[in-house]
Amino acid sequence: MFNKGEIIHHSRDKLGSILVIDYRKHRVLTFNSVFEQSKIDRRYPHVPVHEYSRAMLLPAAFSNPQHVTILGLGGGVMASAFHHLFPECQVHAVELRQAVLDVAREYFGLPSSERLNVTIADARNALNKLPDANTDIILADLYSADRMSPAQAQRQFVESCSRALSSKGWLVLNYHRTPDAEGPYFRQLRKHFSELLVFKSKTNNTVVYASKQPFDAIHPKDPVLANLEKRLPIDWSRLMSRVNRL
Repeated sequence: MFNKGEIIHHSRDKLGSILVIDYRKHRVLTFNSVFEQSKIDRRYPHVPVHEYSRAMLLPAAFSNPQHVTILGLGGGVMASAFHHLFPECQVHAVELRQAVLDVAREYFGLPSSERLNVTIADARNALNKLPDANTDIILADLYSADRMSPAQAQRQFVESCSRALSSKGWLVLNYHRTPDAEGPYFRQLRKHFSELLVFKSKTNNTVVYASKQPFDAIHPKDPVLANLEKRLPIDWSRLMSRVNRL
């Protein structure tokens, strides 16, 4: 999969390898040379490349966040995108591995900014330390080299996210497969959130969106999406057209 790229960085910490691979247009962060953890266009590091990463930005169409929390920094794609989209927004990222943060800064254009801070910690511990109603959007993208962190599927994790979100908050999760719509995971989400939506990516990731308050659906031709596209050039309308309400 990576045989046409050039490895420009390889390091190890106690959790394993961290590789950065350059292609003609793109740069990839990987932990095992099989799965891409982050991918950027080298000319525009704040623009996500992976479809599921782009889909995780969609709550920007429903809200004007003053504070965003990102669980799982990776190459910093989500942090860079929100930092770029909302000039007044504070972005707080939580990353388990210092070495990953170092790579995001050196190779992926993670902004050095007073509006962006990163905590090195286990996401569950960091969540427990957040004040109530502290943040407007939580994006959870917790993955090791080969699988989603089990924490994202746990009742306590959902409860902690709900507590930390503001009254109009959104929880966005990159889920490795589509949970059973009538199963325990969505039942747990429904205890804490008014609305649930899903996006199925072409790579079989499922993005789950949970909103604290009811909201009006946005038509793919809505001007708000055209405005977002001017600020961050991804196909917002096409992505929105593939979101389904549960």
